[in-house]
Amino acid sequence: MEEPSLAPFLERMASFSRLIILDRRGTGLSDPVENLPTLEERMDDVRAVMDAAGSKRAFLFGASEGGPLCALFAATYPERAAGLILGNTSARWTRTEDYPWAPPQESMETLRQQCQKEWGTGVSARNWAPSRAADEAFVRSWARFERRAVSPSGVAKILAMVADTDVRHVLPLINVPTLVIQRTGDWGNPVEGARYIAQHITGARLVEVPGIDHYMWVGDSDAILDEVERFVTGTLHTVEVDRILATVLFVDMVDSTRHLVKKGDRVWREFLERFFGVLRGEINRFRGREIDTSGDGILATFDGPARAIRCACAMNTGVRSLGIEIRAGLHSGECELAGDSVRGIAVHIGARVAATAGPSEILVSSTVKDLVAGSGIRFTDRGAHALKGVPGEWRLFAASA
Repeated sequence: MEEPSLAPFLERMASFSRLIILDRRGTGLSDPVENLPTLEERMDDVRAVMDAAGSKRAFLFGASEGGPLCALFAATYPERAAGLILGNTSARWTRTEDYPWAPPQESMETLRQQCQKEWGTGVSARNWAPSRAADEAFVRSWARFERRAVSPSGVAKILAMVADTDVRHVLPLINVPTLVIQRTGDWGNPVEGARYIAQHITGARLVEVPGIDHYMWVGDSDAILDEVERFVTGTLHTVEVDRILATVLFVDMVDSTRHLVKKGDRVWREFLERFFGVLRGEINRFRGREIDTSGDGILATFDGPARAIRCACAMNTGVRSLGIEIRAGLHSGECELAGDSVRGIAVHIGARVAATAGPSEILVSSTVKDLVAGSGIRFTDRGAHALKGVPGEWRLFAASA
């Protein structure tokens, strides 16, 4: 480890834990990639690294833009998360009316342009470690890190993706012990963001520490590591895994009654077998899990929303060879495990979204859209809808991969 400020931080963590570190796909020591990985793909990478390291269950430490990834992983795979640590991070990185403390979109765009222009000169040290900005050796060290870690265009893409990420709706679904740590003077990530996270994760503990640096290993890092060590090595309540974050996909055939009348009972039964064969083939291909079938429809769950959308698109294409159309609806939310089935409000919302879809249309909730930022999936706004039996209005989007 070349950087003298980072090495002691990692060594301290390794002194009370088995420390596993991974680079984001396409950065650092990982192989180059054509497109940046989505949160869903990064979750796959975390699981792959844990499996390769023989780690069945681990504490997840998400600092800065790694926070949303770790939050999403803990909600989706609670059985693999012994606990969650969120440091100097935010559930959303740009301002909205209901999230007014985050930087405005214009500021994020200015930052993105600055980093793209100045990357390789130590701009990361000046922006995110202001207490050391006058330390020429420190800035030179981080300039070398920038050049080795990722290209200027690559960091610009990362910042653009970060600006689009919003995991606020994931926070109430986290059911593992959680520690939130935030420096009160971090200009790029106001403390209100940490307070919001702690308020929306059941049982989360918030620790505010003084300091102005966004990099947690700069400044008084011992104040942070003391809390982390206490959290990791103390006695923690084991949460029984009966609720998970999942994406539910509902699919049914358009005009099934007309097709039944046209084909007759015997041919219809054979036709349904071919129909469900197409759907099940795509569910297996995209690593989904079939939950139930009813009449001419099917319910499946996925551990990643992008895979669920691409599965629905593939189904849409596949059934055309049968001379029929489908409609599909997706929603991501907390699902209660009930044997081999799932239940809960997220399942009801997914069913209502599907009922709103038109022929050959794949409708998703805004929750799903927010979780697949950077995936390349295209969305068309279908406006706000009242979903039967579900409070409030829901903005829906038509998806195409």
